[in-house]
Amino acid sequence: MKIGVPKEIKNNENRVGMTPAGVFELTKRNHTVYVQSLAGEGSGFSDQDYTDVGAVVLNTIDEVYAVSDMIVKIKEPIAVEYPLIKANQIVFTYFHFASSEALTLAMLESQAVCIAYETVEDDDGSLPLLTPMSEVAGRMAIQQGAKYLEKPIKGRGVLLGGVPGVSPGKVLVLGAGVVGVQAAKMAAGLGAHVTIMDVNMKRLRYVNDIMPSHVVTEFSSEYNIRKHIKTHDLIIGGVLIKGGKAPKLITRDMLKDMRPGTVLVDVAVDQGGCIETTKATTHEDPTYIIDHIVHYCVANMPGAVPYTSTIALTNVTLPYVLKLADLGWEAACKADRALAKGINIVKGEIMYKEIAESFNWNVSS
Repeated sequence: MKIGVPKEIKNNENRVGMTPAGVFELTKRNHTVYVQSLAGEGSGFSDQDYTDVGAVVLNTIDEVYAVSDMIVKIKEPIAVEYPLIKANQIVFTYFHFASSEALTLAMLESQAVCIAYETVEDDDGSLPLLTPMSEVAGRMAIQQGAKYLEKPIKGRGVLLGGVPGVSPGKVLVLGAGVVGVQAAKMAAGLGAHVTIMDVNMKRLRYVNDIMPSHVVTEFSSEYNIRKHIKTHDLIIGGVLIKGGKAPKLITRDMLKDMRPGTVLVDVAVDQGGCIETTKATTHEDPTYIIDHIVHYCVANMPGAVPYTSTIALTNVTLPYVLKLADLGWEAACKADRALAKGINIVKGEIMYKEIAESFNWNVSS
């Protein structure tokens, strides 16, 4: 198969769809890999690194799309890429269709086969291709939140860990999934007081068992959220609905109950956000302020640490890329139930019901 790895063109997205190590595994199986020139530069991989393992380096993104049977990338295609995608071409990437009707319509029109990292699902319900980036984003949420709590950036002026004689900052984490657990772990490591909330009691019991005593769990309800936002300095939104839009757990009217300079980090922004006032931002311009509340809603947080993120992602995507390349998408998905759940759109038809439900459309069976 001919596999293409284009350079990511989303704002400040420095990750790349495949490391040289991943390319080597494909070329040794006699697949041809086309890598756009400088695609790996932001992650620390040179064109020479790719040619050394047998890749063909092409100068433009147009060339990569034109010659490839399958595109392996990181972020969803943006408008300038829509015309490059061909009928029957496999596109394997993060899509998050539910957050963008324009993207969904464009992929339907393309007649491509769209397989989304974020909906590949193991039998136990885990999301193996979302997990590593959720781990990165959860940890970064605290790193960024701590920075934006600083007064020069209009935060409350709170040091999360406190110092002797001064109470530590308070962090509220909404969602006890991968993002939430990683965020709680980082915040606890800094010495902050952490409250983590979820509607899944099994997850809360798990968190209670593994976390230190200054991480407390509480059942998530509107009443409890409204209670805690009044006293917490940093609020992390880490909820996930597989393939669908995130629920709005914090509404616009709740902002008035928060103290000025409170920081909101909405990690669910890729799926529309779990905060009503969320709008996607970029690493170039990451924050905005509404009612004196600082919002950090960068839609590709792991893109800021591309070396770590690219290697972590290739570690988990490569086995699926190899199956798709060796068998073709139909046989590969028949042989692998987890991969089959990644099928979102096939040749003009939506195959994942949560996407259709997000736009009140019908879904193919």
